[in-house]
Order: sequence, then structure tokens, then C-alpha cells
Amino acid sequence: MITKPEWLRVKAPQWQRVGSVKDILRDLALNTVCEEASCPNIGECFHHGTATFLIMGPACTRACPYCDIDFDKTPRGLDPTEPDRLAEAVCRLRLNHVVITAVNRDDLADGGASQFVRCIEAVRSHSPGTTIEVLIPDLCGNWAALDLILAASPEVLNHNTETVPRLYRRVRPQGDYDRSLELLRQCKAKAPWLYTKSGLMVGLGETETEVLAVMQDLRAVGCDILTIGQYLQPSPKHLAVQNFVPPDQFSHWQQQGEAMGFLQVVASPLTRSSYHAEQVRALMARYPRSRP
Repeated sequence: MITKPEWLRVKAPQWQRVGSVKDILRDLALNTVCEEASCPNIGECFHHGTATFLIMGPACTRACPYCDIDFDKTPRGLDPTEPDRLAEAVCRLRLNHVVITAVNRDDLADGGASQFVRCIEAVRSHSPGTTIEVLIPDLCGNWAALDLILAASPEVLNHNTETVPRLYRRVRPQGDYDRSLELLRQCKAKAPWLYTKSGLMVGLGETETEVLAVMQDLRAVGCDILTIGQYLQPSPKHLAVQNFVPPDQFSHWQQQGEAMGFLQVVASPLTRSSYHAEQVRALMARYPRSRP
């Protein structure tokens, strides 16, 4: 086993603030990817009163070997109260920006798109000043389902490519690299006012050339925002870390991404797709877009 370097050590959170966020989540019976996926930034984010909500879960119909979210291929009904409970949490936490993500729901005809729409509409109704980011699965390539989400007009649409094409069979066996790129391309073609976003994990055996190639592919489909972070093995049963990428390499990728034309590149060992996501509000002010 490779020893975790010092730059990946996380300071202990202030549990008083963390506890108050957890109390709200438990009171409203909501799941977060922060908890379900064992995010290393949970203390920092909860301390600042933020969370990434995980809808339609907590169990996923895919079993990606890097992910700590539970696998369950048994179909489960959607909870019609979930959107309003999520919107209530947004209000209680006084969120300026909310990230809504979901487990893969391959058992549903629309992949869960309609539940995303209901959550967007509920947040808009309860907290109209909150900007909304959705981090969506690939919907099994159901572009009619994607159209439903686009019509609801979240400010940011995020879909993670996660890794380089060569590693997909091992890292994302039920995913498809070209399908993920096509999803992002469709978003930009159909809703050019949206800010599109994607994320990569590194440390799984990818090469520098492969990472740069993915970055170029993402720019080719108009992706605006990129996150790059170090993969951390959640447990011994998950994929092993192949290498720990030093901080200066992340700085290099950030510079390369900005030179390629990304509006924002967030890259560091502890970066995750929703880490400091609220910073997009400043980006939107700097690069304003309006729906026709």
C-alpha cells in the first residue's frame, strides 16, 4: 500500500458546526454525497454550512469500483416529498448556491430526470435567489430525459468524465466515455446559456498525455468548468491508488486548462466535483449569460 503524503492530510473539523448541518439533514431525512461517498472535505464544507444533496438514493444501480456509495440493483420508488424537503434544507442552511446530484437510477425510464426537475422547481419556489448546479449521471444516453433537465434551466450542469478512456473498463465498467462527452455536447448545443462542468480523478494509472487529451476533448464539446482531484481509496475492497499526484502537477493542469479556454479550473489533491462550487457565482458575474 502506498503511504498517503502530508499534503493529503485534512485538518479536524469544528464539530459544532458540522453537527448542526447533520442535524438539519437528519431532521429532513436527506442524503448527501459528502457522507455517502466519504468525501475528505466533509468537515470543511459542513463547517461552512454547505452540502451536496444526493437524491433518489442512497443506493446506486451501478457498482463502480472506485465509489463508496452502496450498490443496489433493486428498483425503488421515488419519494414525492424529497424535492420539498431538499428545498427546506436549502432555506435552513441559507445556501446561495446548491449542488444536487444523484445515484444512477438505470431502473427508471428517464434515469431520474423528472426528479431532478422537481427538485430544481422546488428550490426555485422556496429560495429564488439560490443558484442551482446539478451533477447528473449519463441517463444511459436518453437525450429526451436530458432535455427535461435542460428545460428546467439549472445555472450549472455538471457531468463527470471521471477518468481517461483507457481506464473506463476498469474504473467505470457501466459507463461510456463517448456517451459522457456526447451528453456535455448536447447540453451546450441545446442550452448554450448553461455553464457546463466536468471532473476528473487522477492517481489511477493515467498518464499526463491522457489527462491533457481528456481536457482537450472536454473543451471540444464546450465544457466551461473543470475539476481535477486525487483519487482516494475508500476501503480495501475498492480500486487501489496507483500513485499520489504532487500539488505542483495540479497547478500545471490548472495552467494548461486555462490556456485551453476553460473559464475555471479547480485542481488540487483534495478537489472534488462540488468543492467550493459556490465560486461559480463569481464566474457567472464575470462571464454573464442570459437565456434567449
